[in-house]
Amino acid sequence: MTDTPPAATPQLPPSRSVSPNPLIVAVLLLVISLIGIGGYRASEYQGMQTLRTDAGHRLDLFAAAVDGIVNRYAHIPATIQLNEEVLNLMRSPRSATSVQAANRFLQQLNEHIGSVAIFVMNQRGIVLASSNWNHPSENFVGEDLSFRSYFVDGLAGRVGRHFAIGTTRGEPGYFVSTPIRDGERVVGVAVIKISLDQLDQAWSLLGAPALIADGNGVVILSSVPEWRYTALKPLPLDTRVEVKMSRLYNEGPIGDFPVPIDDDPGPDGQIVHMALHNSSVRPHAGFAGSYLVHGRGLQDVGWRLLIFSDLRPVRTQALGHGALAAVATGFVLLLLLVLAQRRRIVRQKLEAKELLEQANAQLESKVARRTRALTDTNARLRKEVAERQQAEQTLRAAQDELVQAAKLAVLGQLAAGITHELAQPLGAMRTLSGNAIEFMKRGNLPTVEQNLTIIARLADQMGRIITPLKTFARKSPAVPAATDLAHAVSAALFLLDQRLTKAGITLINRCEPGQAIAWCDQNRLEQVLINLIRNAGDAMADSARKELLIEASSRDDGDLELVIADSGCGLPADGTLFEPFFTTKPAGEGLGLGLAISRDIVREFGGDLRAEKRPEGGARFILQLPAAGKETNDVSAAG
Repeated sequence: MTDTPPAATPQLPPSRSVSPNPLIVAVLLLVISLIGIGGYRASEYQGMQTLRTDAGHRLDLFAAAVDGIVNRYAHIPATIQLNEEVLNLMRSPRSATSVQAANRFLQQLNEHIGSVAIFVMNQRGIVLASSNWNHPSENFVGEDLSFRSYFVDGLAGRVGRHFAIGTTRGEPGYFVSTPIRDGERVVGVAVIKISLDQLDQAWSLLGAPALIADGNGVVILSSVPEWRYTALKPLPLDTRVEVKMSRLYNEGPIGDFPVPIDDDPGPDGQIVHMALHNSSVRPHAGFAGSYLVHGRGLQDVGWRLLIFSDLRPVRTQALGHGALAAVATGFVLLLLLVLAQRRRIVRQKLEAKELLEQANAQLESKVARRTRALTDTNARLRKEVAERQQAEQTLRAAQDELVQAAKLAVLGQLAAGITHELAQPLGAMRTLSGNAIEFMKRGNLPTVEQNLTIIARLADQMGRIITPLKTFARKSPAVPAATDLAHAVSAALFLLDQRLTKAGITLINRCEPGQAIAWCDQNRLEQVLINLIRNAGDAMADSARKELLIEASSRDDGDLELVIADSGCGLPADGTLFEPFFTTKPAGEGLGLGLAISRDIVREFGGDLRAEKRPEGGARFILQLPAAGKETNDVSAAG
C-alpha cells in the first residue's frame, strides 16, 4: 500500500520591491503639512474662544469686587447733611463747640464704617471738620481743597466721584462728594475717601496682568506697578491742563503705556506684544510675548478694567494639536499603504478561510447539541411548573376548606345566641296569630290587621338575623370588590354580639359607613374580623378592664388600615404568633391555625396582617388593605 503524498501548500508569489514615486511622496507630505496647519489653526481658534470666555468671567468677578469695594460707602456723604451738628457747623463755622461736635461725629462715623477719612468743606473749599482731626500728621482741617474736581461737583449740587492722590500723605483713594444743603442753598460739601488697598489685594482673582484706568485713560491701579500713572493714549492738551489744576495724580508725570490700547477692544479683544521686566510681579516677570487684551467698563465709577491674557499656552497647545493632527494623518496614510500591501497576500487567507469554515461547522454541531439539551431542560421545567400549579390549586382548595370549617365552627358556637334571638319573635308570632283568629271570629278586623302587621315586622326581623348567617356560612371563592369596612365590621359584631355582651366587654367602634372603602372579598374579610375579635375577647377573659377598640384610617401610601385593639394579656415575646398550630389557648380550645389562615386571606387581597403591643397594655392587630380607588388606578395603569 503506497502512502498518499501530502497536499502541496500553496506558495505566494515572490514579492517585488517597488521604488517610491517622488511625486506621490511630495503630495503626501503636502497633505500632512496642510492638515497639521489646519489642526493648529482650529486648536488656536478654540483656545482663543476659551480664553475669551474665561477672561470675561474673570472680568465679571473682579468688576463685582470693585463695585463692592468702591460703592459700599458711596452713599455715606449724602447722609452727613442730615446731621444737625454738621448743619450747625455750616451755619457757625467759627464756633469751637460746633467744630468739636462735628469732628467727633465724623470720627465716630468713620470708625464705624472703616473708610480712610470723612470731611466737610465750606463754600470756599476749606475743610471745616474731619474724621482725622485728632491725628496731626493726617489732619485735613484747614486745608484748601477747592482745586479738587469732587469739590467743584459738590458745590454745583452734583454727586462727585473721582480718583485722586491725597495731598497730605500721598495715598491714592476714591473720593465721593455730595452737596450739603441748608434749605435750598448749598452751604458746603461732604466728602468720603475710600481706600483702594483692597483692590491691590484682589488682583490674584484675575490670575493675569490687569489694570484699571480712570475716565481720562490714566492707569490708576495695576497688578504691574510700572504701569501705574501711565496713559493708555496720549492725553489731549485740555485734559492735561485739567489734571494739572486738580492735581489728581499729585503733580507727577504721566507717562505713556508700553503699547497703544484701543478704546474698545470689542468682544474678540486686542492682541498686543510687549515685555514685562518687573521682578516683583513673579507670575509675569522677565519675558516678552503676546497678550490678548479684554476690557470691561465700570459704569458706576467711570473706570475701565483691562486684563492681559497670555497667548503662549494657547499657541503651545495649538502647536501640539497641529503636530498631533499631522502625525495622525501620517499614520492614516501609512495604514492605507499597509492595507494596499496586504492585498497581495489575500490568497494566503484562503487556507485560513477553510479552517474557519471547519471551525464554524464544529461550532454549529455543538450549538445543535446544546439546543437539544436546552429543549429537554425546558420541557422538564414546564412539567415542574405544571406540577407546582397543581399543588398550589390543591393547597388553595385545602385553605378554602379550612376557612369554611372555621366559619361552621363559629356558627356552632353562636347557635345558642341565635336560637335565643329567633325564639322570642317565633313565640310572639304564635301568640299574635292565635289572637288574630279569635278577633276574626268576633269580626274585629282592625285588631286582626294590627296583629298581622306585627307578625310581618317580626318576620322581617328574623330575616335580618338569618341573612348574615346565610351569607357568612356560604362557601364561595374569593372575589375582590369594593367593600365598606364599616359594613364588614358591623356584620362581624352582629354575629359576636351575644358573646361580647356576655363577657362584659366595652365596645368602641369608630368605623363609620362610607369612610373607608377597601378592595377585598367581604365574606372572607368578615371571617378574618370574627377570628380577630374572638381572639381579643379570649385575651381579655381575665383582665380587669375589658375594652375593645375598632377603628379605620388611611395610610400615606393610599392603603387602608383597620385596627382591632384590646386591653388583654398582650402578645407572646418569642414572635411565633403567626406560625401554624401555635396557640396560647388551653388544650382542646384551638388548633393555632386562625391567625395563619387570616394572614393568608389578607395577603390574597394584596394586603397584610401584623400585630404589636399597645403601650397602655394589650395588643393591636392591624389589617392593611388596598383602597378601592387605588386598586382601580393600578388596574388602569397595567392595562
